[in-house]
Amino acid sequence: MRNLSLKNKTGLTEEQFLEKYKHEYHGAPANTVDMLLFTIDENPVEDVRKLPEKELKVLLIKRGDHPFMGCWAIPGGFINTYESISEAVYRELKEETNIDNVYMEQLYTWGDDVNRDPRMRVISISYMALVDKTNIKPKAGDRAQEVSWFSIKKEFVSTYYDNDDKQRVNEYIIRFTSDDGNCIIEYIIKEKYIKKGVSTFKEFEYVPMTRNTDEFAFDHIKIIDAGLERLKNKIEYTPIAFNLLPKYFTLTELQKVYEVILNKKLLRANFRRKVAPMVIETEYMSHSGGHRPARYYMFNENWEHSYFEE
Repeated sequence: MRNLSLKNKTGLTEEQFLEKYKHEYHGAPANTVDMLLFTIDENPVEDVRKLPEKELKVLLIKRGDHPFMGCWAIPGGFINTYESISEAVYRELKEETNIDNVYMEQLYTWGDDVNRDPRMRVISISYMALVDKTNIKPKAGDRAQEVSWFSIKKEFVSTYYDNDDKQRVNEYIIRFTSDDGNCIIEYIIKEKYIKKGVSTFKEFEYVPMTRNTDEFAFDHIKIIDAGLERLKNKIEYTPIAFNLLPKYFTLTELQKVYEVILNKKLLRANFRRKVAPMVIETEYMSHSGGHRPARYYMFNENWEHSYFEE
């Protein structure tokens, strides 16, 4: 049993220490939660003989108050003193987007940049989810001007070596387009490989494009980019992709989901061989107009997780 009569170097018991202790001695930061909601949506094509293309999208809100009023951000807010982190996640999500029926998992904690919020020192715990867009109806809350799905396109540009320290840099452009097409947000991402001793780690720089109609609030572009990388990793060893499909689906539909998240084309034969243990063939056939009949499959609930390799 813990001995509550023990005294520290200044002669205080734990009870006396806690009575005297003041949080401001340590400049306690505020804590927030930020939520990433990803989905995959269909982009219709003119040729009816072809299946619709798929796009990865993220749900954003336009901030209705300072700081960064009028800028786009991911949903989030401060954690109240007497609520758990998970309670704050679902409360903020409900207040800003009217969504409360999704499962969120923790992504990363952000706080290395002490000036990431102009109001005060803020540490944010970010969460993410991959959701079926047809099952949720987002609606802007009191603290948001708008809420909208934005498509995401991240494209590799080039690799070069920094003139100052000769470190390798990969450059990308990431583009966000609102569903109504009226807002486009673009950033250049510089992924720099830093070597310290025998170890190498990555450092990122995010530069907004001058032709942007809007920019992201706070450091939310970093959070979104980190979420994209987590999605790519999770799809390799979990059945997360099946969250975006109906009970019955074709293998082509499944492959398109993988391709849009991994942001690359997959060889049809290799893909089907790798996902074979994850699916069960059914007796049903797809008879969509303009397309050849295709066999329907369903997720194999008894599938044991294993690493998915291309």
